[in-house]
Amino acid sequence: MSKGARYPREDRSFADPISGRRLRQVTSHPSIHHHPFFFVPAYDDAMRRLVFVSHRSGAPQIFFEERASGDLVQATDRPDLAEWSIHPSADGRFVYFTASAQAWRVDLDTLAEQQLADFGAVAMREKGMVGAAMGTTALSRSGRWWAVPVKTGAATRMVLIDTERTTSTVILERDTVGHPQFCPDDEDLILYAGPLTDRVWITDRSGAANRRLYAREHRLQWITHEVWVPHRRAVAFVDWPNGMRIVDVATGGTRWITRFPAWHAAPDAAGRRFVCDTNVPDRGLHVFPVEGGPHAETAEFLCASEATSEGAHWRGPFPYNDGPVAVEARQHTHPHPRFAPDGSRVVFTSDRSGTAQIYEVMVDGTPR
Repeated sequence: MSKGARYPREDRSFADPISGRRLRQVTSHPSIHHHPFFFVPAYDDAMRRLVFVSHRSGAPQIFFEERASGDLVQATDRPDLAEWSIHPSADGRFVYFTASAQAWRVDLDTLAEQQLADFGAVAMREKGMVGAAMGTTALSRSGRWWAVPVKTGAATRMVLIDTERTTSTVILERDTVGHPQFCPDDEDLILYAGPLTDRVWITDRSGAANRRLYAREHRLQWITHEVWVPHRRAVAFVDWPNGMRIVDVATGGTRWITRFPAWHAAPDAAGRRFVCDTNVPDRGLHVFPVEGGPHAETAEFLCASEATSEGAHWRGPFPYNDGPVAVEARQHTHPHPRFAPDGSRVVFTSDRSGTAQIYEVMVDGTPR
């Protein structure tokens, strides 16, 4: 098992017993697999490849499914990959990732790796399993800009890498920086998560326009899982467990999208609908429209996830007002659903079989 190894297709198809929709289990090796985090694309725009992480070699490595043949291809072979840092480029050429205290990309055609930055003797990530500790990164729509949070001492820096010139600049330094995301419609806007008690922030690429986008209304309000909504210059976030809201970047105006208890929710490429997983209890994966409202409580059922969705803290009130809380929440046990670029299917992760595997559920039609 090494870089460039090709494995025959492992997929199988079956029907969800409740909705009747077709599901495709993409991987089946008895080891951990997961796609990127819920706001990070798993496919390139042309859907030639489905990118994921596999632990089948004994350590997390970048893999992709070559969709034309169904073969699974191992793209990296290294001991230090930060598995939640991976970010495929929209054109399908690269996957960007961090490893140790360095920033890299791998060319999916040649499998050649290129180092883009070295951050020196730093921790890179906060301790834990959630939020900034995951080490997610953000690639702009064009692939020109890559934002990487770097934990250094008591502070975290947001480092902006120019992927064409292979230069890097610290644009922001503060107590915590997590889950950066470039606006899909404006590459000069970056959404990121601040402290868990003050979560929703945006900045420009210079860092000069750093500002809070939304402030909590009270100490028990649990704001989480923020994401850009395409074509709207707006950010949606989960108001756990009460539903989902949206805030306009220009005006700061907010409204409810739904009162359905969405957990991780990501929009489609058109910015018209969301797909979400659910927890406490797990009600499966659902789809709901962006144009909802304060009384919208229903969503369309897609399929059961049957993921274990670790994280006992989700069962109680907001736990972080008095500082960090140790939680057991291995992220590969969460579904993290994400639409494919053409909206025909949703990719998600589930450990229903005893080990985390990659699945697709068809939203319309049948699998190719």
